[in-house]
Amino acid sequence: MISQEVIEAAAARLREAQAQGLPCAPVRELIGDTDIAAAYAIQKVNNDLRVMEGAVAVGQKIGLTSLAVQKQLGVDQPDFGLLFADTAVKNGGSLPATAILQPKAEAEIAFVMKSDLSGEINEDTVAAAVDYAVGAIEIVGSRVLNWDIRITDTVADNASASHFVLGDVRKSLDEVDLASVKMNLYKNGELVSEGVGAACLGSPLKALTWLAQTFANLGTPLKAGDIVLSGALGPMCAGEAGDTFVSHIESFGEVSFSFN
Repeated sequence: MISQEVIEAAAARLREAQAQGLPCAPVRELIGDTDIAAAYAIQKVNNDLRVMEGAVAVGQKIGLTSLAVQKQLGVDQPDFGLLFADTAVKNGGSLPATAILQPKAEAEIAFVMKSDLSGEINEDTVAAAVDYAVGAIEIVGSRVLNWDIRITDTVADNASASHFVLGDVRKSLDEVDLASVKMNLYKNGELVSEGVGAACLGSPLKALTWLAQTFANLGTPLKAGDIVLSGALGPMCAGEAGDTFVSHIESFGEVSFSFN
């Protein structure tokens, strides 16, 4: 059993890394490689502090939706982290590369919920609760030096969440086959990542259903208005000041941002 003192120490390590702009040693040094409950407790400490300081939560991100990445980290399920309003970047906008430790970009599908999810959870009930889907770019970062992470490190680090960009083309779920959409991600005009919807846990909707069931089990169901980033459709790519990323997801148009 991990003590609250250790939970607080691990949370402080991650906060200090962000505040100082210097990545830290893995928190698994403090809580081990396998205690996912302790890792979520660390995540909650830091997210609760952000909310107390005035940050507004706007939804969730799902991570580890790639079977290859799950295998790499030795897990058999995705993870999740909290999204905040002040980390939204306008489509075509920019942000300082220094705002994120060790930034990387990945293209995915985002959902916006139109109703609370309660009662039976399955793909049909989840789809019925979605207002629309858009293309998105998630800008991830790691407070852990050299991205030397295991499952407990990334969960504790808010699932490596940082910023996100939502596209402008809204689609209802009956307008597109999410499992088959093709994605291309470009950095400075060069193709750096490609994939399809099925790379995200079989389909972005399957990933959303996993999150909905997980949150229902926790007693904190997804709510109307929540934004959910469903997970990468292809490999992520590192970026730095001066880089521009542009994603094209079939049916969802263009999503872009630049590091300044």
